[in-house]
Amino acid sequence: MDLERRDLLYDGKSKRVWSTEDDRYVLLEFKDDATAFNGVKHALIDDKARINCAISTYLFDRLAEVGIAHHMVSRVSDTSILCERVRIIPVEVVVRNVVAGSFAKRYGLVEGEPLRRSLVEYFYKSDELNDPLMGEDVPIVLGWAKKWEMVLMTEQALQINDLLRDFWAGHRVDLLDFKLEFGRTADGRIVLADEITPDGARMWERGSGRHLDKDVFRRDMGDLSATYHEIYRRVFGEDLDG
Repeated sequence: MDLERRDLLYDGKSKRVWSTEDDRYVLLEFKDDATAFNGVKHALIDDKARINCAISTYLFDRLAEVGIAHHMVSRVSDTSILCERVRIIPVEVVVRNVVAGSFAKRYGLVEGEPLRRSLVEYFYKSDELNDPLMGEDVPIVLGWAKKWEMVLMTEQALQINDLLRDFWAGHRVDLLDFKLEFGRTADGRIVLADEITPDGARMWERGSGRHLDKDVFRRDMGDLSATYHEIYRRVFGEDLDG
């Protein structure tokens, strides 16, 4: 499907969203920008947009094969995907398998300790409020989501977690945690939206514990571009430009 790009609808930290000539669809354009600490730290990372676009496209396709509905229609360029237009539910769904990041800091725990079972947490999607943690009933009481929608998003998040853990394990990577966003289609369906990239996940090399995610940038642990190139090679078996 070849649709002309029209107006800029959203310019975020790592992506832009454009309208198209067909109101049912938008273009999601990945950016080379990397941010941390709610935008306080910022840099441009070579090839980040191309790598994230390729990985997100690939993973959306894999999830569709097992029945996970998502908003992506097709990849249209090295940095853009065509998506069904949705209204994003303002709930970030985070799945945790291992103690890390803010979870470790919040409870005074040591990073790297496996959790007894996968844990789902919910955060209000608000840059102004720094995405506060909230209980499962808060979105329901405040009218952001219905009970059945929260149940569906939670069940799908855990199903996606099982699939992604197995996928990354096949590339010698442990998936510690990741975030997902969901949206409502025009006909009321709930679908996986946004992206599935190393930007929104925490991944360590199996055995060594070496970081293969955006913490490399957050914590000044190395070259994020080189890290993302390595992830690309693990997924596709070749360098970005062949």
